[in-house]
Amino acid sequence: MTTPPPDHLRLTRVDTEDRVRIELAGDLDYDTADILVKETTAQLAARPTLRNLHLHCGGLGMIDSMGLSALLMISRRTTAAGVRLHLEDRPENLDRLLHLTGTLDHLTAAPTTGAANCSTYEGEATALRPTRPDAST
Repeated sequence: MTTPPPDHLRLTRVDTEDRVRIELAGDLDYDTADILVKETTAQLAARPTLRNLHLHCGGLGMIDSMGLSALLMISRRTTAAGVRLHLEDRPENLDRLLHLTGTLDHLTAAPTTGAANCSTYEGEATALRPTRPDAST
C-alpha cells in the first residue's frame, strides 16, 4: 500500500509597499511550517515600511502543533517589527485549534493603544527586524 503524498503548503504572495498578503493552500504541519516562517521572516526583513501582514487561511487544510508554533513565531516577529498580523478567512479547524489552545485572542486581537503606537517604539521595532531568515527574536 502506498501513502499519498502530503498536501504540501503552497504560498501565493500579493503585496504593496506597506502591506503583504500571503495566501495559504494546503497543510500547515511539521513538514511545511518552516516554509511559512521563512517567507514571512523574509518579508519582514525586506520591507522596512511594512505595517500589515495578512495570512489568508481559506485554503488551509490540516494544521498541527508545528503549524500553530509557526503562527506563534510569526506573531512574535511581527509584533517585534511593529507589524500587525491578520489571520483572514480562517477555516473552522484553525479556529477550533486556536480556541482550544487559548491562542485565538492572542493571534487575532487588535493591537492595544499605548507603547505600540508611540514613535519611539516604531523606531525600535524597525531596528528589531530580522536581518536574515533564520534570525530569532
